[in-house]
Amino acid sequence: MSLSPAERYALSRRQRRQPRLAEFAAGQRFDLDPFQLASCAALDEGRSVLVAAPTGAGKTVVAEFAVFLAMQEPGAKVFYTTPIKALSNQKYQEFVDTWGADSVGLLTGDTNVNSGARIVVMTTEVLRNMLYADSPLLDRLAYVVMDEVHYLADRFRGAVWEEVIIHLPEEVRLVSLSATVSNAEEFGDWLQAVRGDTDVIVSEERPVPLEQHVLVKSKMLDLFDSSGQAATHRVNPELKQLARAGGRSISGRSTRGQRGGDRGRYHRDARGNGRADRPEVVAMLQGKNLLPAIVFIFSRAGCDQAVRQVLRSGIRLTESAERAEIRQIVEARARMLRDEDLAVLGYWEWLEGLERGVAAHHAGMLPAFKEIVEELFQLKLLKVVFATETLALGVNMPARSVVLEKLEKFNGEARVPITPGEYTQLTGRAGRRGIDVEGHSVIQWVDGLDPEAVASLASRRSYPLNSSFRPTYNMAVNLIDQFGRERTRQILELSFAQFQADRAVVDLARTLRKQEESMAGFEQAMQCHLGDFGEYAELRRRIGEIERQSSRGNPTHGQRERMQRDLAAARKAMRAHPCHGCAERESHARWAERWWRLKQEHEQLSRQIRTRTGQVAKRFDRVTEVLESLGYLDRDASGSLVSTASGRILKRIYGERDLLVAECLRRGLWDGLDEPGLAAMAAALVYEPRRDDSGVEYRLPRGRFREAFERTTDTWSVLDDLEREHRLPGSDVPSPALASAMHAWARGTGLGTVLADTELAAGDFVRLTKQVVDLLDQVSIVADAELGATARAAIDAVRRGVVAYGTVA
Repeated sequence: MSLSPAERYALSRRQRRQPRLAEFAAGQRFDLDPFQLASCAALDEGRSVLVAAPTGAGKTVVAEFAVFLAMQEPGAKVFYTTPIKALSNQKYQEFVDTWGADSVGLLTGDTNVNSGARIVVMTTEVLRNMLYADSPLLDRLAYVVMDEVHYLADRFRGAVWEEVIIHLPEEVRLVSLSATVSNAEEFGDWLQAVRGDTDVIVSEERPVPLEQHVLVKSKMLDLFDSSGQAATHRVNPELKQLARAGGRSISGRSTRGQRGGDRGRYHRDARGNGRADRPEVVAMLQGKNLLPAIVFIFSRAGCDQAVRQVLRSGIRLTESAERAEIRQIVEARARMLRDEDLAVLGYWEWLEGLERGVAAHHAGMLPAFKEIVEELFQLKLLKVVFATETLALGVNMPARSVVLEKLEKFNGEARVPITPGEYTQLTGRAGRRGIDVEGHSVIQWVDGLDPEAVASLASRRSYPLNSSFRPTYNMAVNLIDQFGRERTRQILELSFAQFQADRAVVDLARTLRKQEESMAGFEQAMQCHLGDFGEYAELRRRIGEIERQSSRGNPTHGQRERMQRDLAAARKAMRAHPCHGCAERESHARWAERWWRLKQEHEQLSRQIRTRTGQVAKRFDRVTEVLESLGYLDRDASGSLVSTASGRILKRIYGERDLLVAECLRRGLWDGLDEPGLAAMAAALVYEPRRDDSGVEYRLPRGRFREAFERTTDTWSVLDDLEREHRLPGSDVPSPALASAMHAWARGTGLGTVLADTELAAGDFVRLTKQVVDLLDQVSIVADAELGATARAAIDAVRRGVVAYGTVA
């Protein structure tokens, strides 16, 4: 690309002023985009940055520049945090390729590789735990990259992101990478308040343009009208006509009573046959040179079924040389798996799909299988991947085209339309920089599809970022131990949750002031020279209220008599009031009624403000009251709150059930459990049962586990009552649904038998077992010597076979 004289001059000046940025940019495969240059320049000048840009726009270049800067400074370190282990593993491999294995480490709860390295990739929870433990690994930390920082809106894990941002040492520069959110400036203002100098850089531009289509049978129509001279956001008239014509095939059959009966805002109530089957879609994409493609199906079973359908159709998307390379890679990566596990995991059918260029990708798959799929797709050996929406999160798998089978998904309770933010994340995979001239998103037609609603979805590119921060028991004891109660309250007031609440309070307070001004004007207008018209208006309201009460329901004879007496007394007082004789009485009354209605709104708004002000600190106070009543916190001689010996145990326990685990350890409820029993107990605490699991009775492991589990649930019940007394939300009772399966696995039972008993997918079982390992690891550190030894032995018992296997070790 040739530069104009002015652009060459600007480039020359920047290179002289920022030689490190010039050196970094020269080593990139592409010229840096304006948002990348602005972000890197801010970092080079010593400021933190928040970068909000669409998926696939190249935000990670900014993170790579932070790594580059750290490696230029003698001994400086950089931590790269991610929300998911798969993304951590991928970034680790990328940095190893660039900087060498000696310079790069990986920490993901169950993996510890070269933790003292200068570049360490980790999950966000690991960094939070390091900050609370004041880990020596924080020494010389210069930069922290928070990838997918919009994850702080996640209601289960989001608070961790805010904890890290608040507690990082002041001198550490923060690189926050976010999807395009509508309130990036607000989030940036908060970062500026808690971290100091922070530049907010927002880009709406995709590096590869996106063409959006609707697939009707085998015909692909543009979503937007392309007949004019310039691109518009006007819906393609042919699609509108199709929707109207489709109306004849739309049956009047109601979907009421079906799961998710409201088909959502994108689908009108309809059924029909304007839809190609999956092998036809793959063949069409191949014929139009739109492969590789990711087909999003919001169902694990649907993804697996799609692969089987394509295989049955006989489609083969790979050449013989590609098939040989695929088999070589898969056999090298899977060589550690035992032969008996391969059959259980459906290895041979999976390999056949891979060799034909087709695979599924979802959370139910073995993590190692998912990583192989990702690697083969990046190598352009896989041509079609059927995936759930989890693929849209972070993992680098760009495609030429993205297909969405539906625009709604099951959220655990009902079928709901996908949001504009989700649509942007999913379609962000379409278009590979440096390879594709344009990316393509393809929405499959169903009769009843509303093109206007789909166009609105595709035109809106962002969604608001809202905090999910809330103080926890572990957080409270850690902060009080470090800073004391008063300083902790001030720190919690720095949270994004309180920042947003306070901003809302500012807007509410502005409305309140306007109401007060209006009320003062109404009071002036209703003034009467004969007396207090407010008093007179109150009598009129009293009469109206009694009349309404007497007309409602079926009052008893005694009630009717009392109301008649009250009504007569109120009417007598009204007639006797001086204002009753005023010539302008009805005009005054209208102003008085307006004043009264506004006063009601004013009181309601005032209550809202009172509940929002200091809401995070109020919850913290309730948490500390619970901890003090249980003896995790105590008062010292000066009356200040300090952690007790029990509190210091709680400091090292992280997770949703931190207080329950600490209580069980303190009471010795798990003493005497063997390794399988302790592993089963951990499974009962970390497993989140499905809604339809409630009321089901489960077979419990034999031996001491049963008594220990009963005492654990009794303790949960006591804690739940105590939390509700202190106006804190309780928690669900621990579920033993998978306790027997984990007990069997810890005893050495084979994978096939364990999975058959649980109805779990292999990926779900591995994920659960790793959560069990994480909790057992925490117990091994804080428990007494005997139970700690049992926990370590239990870790060894469950970390075997497919659980121990991983591509990063």
